[in-house]
Amino acid sequence: MTELWLIRHGQTDWNLEGRYQGQSDVPLNATGLAQAETLAATLDGQSFAALYSSDLQRAYQTAQIIAARVGLAVQTDVRLREINQGEWQGRTLDEIRTAYQESAQAKRTLIDPAEARAPGGESVLEVGLRMAQAADDIAGACPAGPALVVSHGLALAALYCQAKEIPLREVYAYIAENTQAMVIEWRCRHWPGAGWQVPGPGTEKPSQRQAG
Repeated sequence: MTELWLIRHGQTDWNLEGRYQGQSDVPLNATGLAQAETLAATLDGQSFAALYSSDLQRAYQTAQIIAARVGLAVQTDVRLREINQGEWQGRTLDEIRTAYQESAQAKRTLIDPAEARAPGGESVLEVGLRMAQAADDIAGACPAGPALVVSHGLALAALYCQAKEIPLREVYAYIAENTQAMVIEWRCRHWPGAGWQVPGPGTEKPSQRQAG
């Protein structure tokens, strides 16, 4: 198993506004930059095998600040991007509920965040699969670990849940705060393959904590 440090990017203006960022390329705001500096200072002097990041700039900016402290180059991987929220990107939860209140697909997405999707977007299951594939490759490249992985709220929560064997229907309860680090032990599973279990039906209401 390889130790992975999962780090959510710093704050953006869309985080403050409660907008679904998805794969929109939103930069860090001043607070987000300061958060990244504070986190990086806590990592100064620690040894890591590698530093990987989503290519979206809010994650990449965070990773660059960390890289300056830990002395590693940032390696980007598009599989570490946030969930694609399709037509919901840039909208608030209230705007989504208003605009899509007659859409059966949207209603199902709000009820079951694991199996459904925003119009034109991804499901949490799909995000979990690509994040697991990326984690397999990172663990394979850094078997002794630990490795830093800078990504996004829901994407990292999907990886965390898989490492901890938590059903993906509960993913929204595990979205980290901005620049919060979560440490997991990742065992390569070579997705697709053994161990993938589709979560059972969920009945949870949408979380007010935003992904991104």
